[in-house]
Amino acid sequence: MKKIISLIVIFLSLSAYSQDTLNKNHIIELGKHYSRFMFANDASKELIKKLGKEYNDYLSTSLLFVKEVTKSKNKILSDKFLKLPDTNTLRVIFIIDALHQNPHLENPLDPSQIVDSLVDKKIPYHLLIDQYYQTIFTSVGNKNKPFDMSKVNFKMDEYGLNNDRQKTMFYLRCMDACGSQIYGFMNIVNPPNTEKALDYIEKFPQFDGLKYYQYTDLHFGDFQLEIFNDKGLQSYKSHFINELFKTLLNHAVCLNKEGDKQDVQDFFISSPLKDETLWKYTELQEVLKSIFKEE
Repeated sequence: MKKIISLIVIFLSLSAYSQDTLNKNHIIELGKHYSRFMFANDASKELIKKLGKEYNDYLSTSLLFVKEVTKSKNKILSDKFLKLPDTNTLRVIFIIDALHQNPHLENPLDPSQIVDSLVDKKIPYHLLIDQYYQTIFTSVGNKNKPFDMSKVNFKMDEYGLNNDRQKTMFYLRCMDACGSQIYGFMNIVNPPNTEKALDYIEKFPQFDGLKYYQYTDLHFGDFQLEIFNDKGLQSYKSHFINELFKTLLNHAVCLNKEGDKQDVQDFFISSPLKDETLWKYTELQEVLKSIFKEE
């Protein structure tokens, strides 16, 4: 009897090991699919139908998410995806991004090593959340053309975001994607194409019924994040508030050129640009001092 029990234990252990290996291979497969189709090209219907056929329940939500973010004209901004999923799914999306970034590292690892190193690692919850929304808003910029979020009103209390830091990370990741839409018009062409940039700005979303520049809840505990592969850990607030302020100032330039003086004054009064406690997070302190001294 003891021998039979021992054999059963060994069999169950082997089954569990095989299942774990199967999950790892499936995560790697999802990572490959994401990397191949996260930009402009789409997977064929046959490939999409085949993807995930043998996956277990552990990956079901991740599978739906990856299929959606890699599809053109997708519905990734529906509440179904904006609402935070379970922690396991957040972890899988985090690993998928790590797999996507891996080939661009100076010393890439074998994909299996990446999954093994992250699948049981204690990753801070706010980092999982940040990566999830980065993936969503990257998809919006890459797959949903032409860009237009003018009819979107994000209801921040409906996505499972439990504190101001989580809500502000959502906002900053969204605005980082939005700001990239006007970068070329304001920084590459000479002179800046303020008319075209303002057209895009008018397609930015709202947050709880407020225009994007009226969102001022930017005070939260800072943390370190590896934003670029070659720069190591950076202050989250210093990077993203700096990028937000660049977008806001570009908006002000557009209003000054295309609108009237009252539009510019109302904008400055409503925006977080006036908050001096945030200036230390930007490279624009002197610009902001000169603006508000003038005002």
